[in-house]
Amino acid sequence: MLRRQFSHDTGKKELARALEEFDRRRTRSLNAPSPIQQFGPCGRIMKNSAMVMQIQDPASQRLTWYKPPLTVLVIKKVHDATILTPFVQLVHWLVHDKSMVVFVEAAVLDDTLLAEYGDFTSVRERLMTFRAGTDDLTDKIDFIICLGGDGTLLHASSLFQQSVPPVMAFHLGSLGFLTPFEFNNFQEQVMNVLEGHAALTLRSRLQCVVLRKSNDLTKDKKKPTTILVLNEVVVDRGPSPYLSNIDLFLDGKHITSVQGDGLIVSTPTGSTAYAVAAGASMIHPSVPAIMVTPICPHSLSFRPIVVPAGVELKIALSPEARNAMWVSFDGRNRQALQHGDSLYVTTSVYPVPSICAQDQISDWFDSLAECLHWNVRKKQKQMDEMSDMTHSSSDTLEELESNHHDERPTDT
Repeated sequence: MLRRQFSHDTGKKELARALEEFDRRRTRSLNAPSPIQQFGPCGRIMKNSAMVMQIQDPASQRLTWYKPPLTVLVIKKVHDATILTPFVQLVHWLVHDKSMVVFVEAAVLDDTLLAEYGDFTSVRERLMTFRAGTDDLTDKIDFIICLGGDGTLLHASSLFQQSVPPVMAFHLGSLGFLTPFEFNNFQEQVMNVLEGHAALTLRSRLQCVVLRKSNDLTKDKKKPTTILVLNEVVVDRGPSPYLSNIDLFLDGKHITSVQGDGLIVSTPTGSTAYAVAAGASMIHPSVPAIMVTPICPHSLSFRPIVVPAGVELKIALSPEARNAMWVSFDGRNRQALQHGDSLYVTTSVYPVPSICAQDQISDWFDSLAECLHWNVRKKQKQMDEMSDMTHSSSDTLEELESNHHDERPTDT
């Protein structure tokens, strides 16, 4: 769904009709856009009769295959020598033991250190390669395996701007909030996924459309830019010394003007990234919501808010803004937005189906505890320990009172 960019001659009426058509075509339900149920050529959510108001219970979302998966995309963290051995082991097992077609980025094979692995030579010739941004992987990949940190999952998301195959992420990076699997017994864990024994977390993404102001002199029609992001869209003041002055609209209604360093619009998955560092709450990825978090606002009362996932946000420079605003998508594609440009953000119908190591609840709270040390403190003492301390204190107090009583002068 792309917004058409009109030249000056088309007029405001046609632009308004186009915006109305965009709103009408948005797939919406009670709480959020209805996500697709199929992921890649052969992955989908298992049908379950446990429905509440026609909304499937997120805890019942499980992966199933309606035909055996044959192709796998392996995403490897680049410039990290510690990932090479697990990468070679995984690819060798997938090709020789499971007879699967393995896709890797061409840049991965450019690593000269791979030549040190003698058994990789026979595998290398059987790998399928592609280049990000050039080759289209749509309907070619059955599922994805990520080796590295959270950045590998973000990269996998960026490769698929529509339906995303199921993603299995191994923790081989520095943080690992989104990578629940350990690599020590990867064969058993991958087999569980291939056999369809896996829970899913549907991580919603944001559909971002950048509309540029047309040049009235040349009457250029600038094609809108559409990007899907997994974590957040960040709008900031860039290198300017002035405060950003940004107008925020929700479903066409002006909500507020942001004066400060900028604004973060994030998914629930992104709530534990930049947003939480800026003071936002942490939201479970299954909650249908969009988070709006100011960055260093010049107002003590400007607190982060959570809005329904089905709404559309519009972000534009205020007429009195002194400088342009800069926008980045999951930390990439950073670009400036001038007066007259607009950024539209809503929830995409194409989520990232993230495969759980245990289940939705266990994986998320384990990540909170292990990666962010959520609510870590020393335990309170038990009552018997407190009783001993109180008893000792009482004895000491009685002795002091007795000594004080003995030292008082007698009446004459």
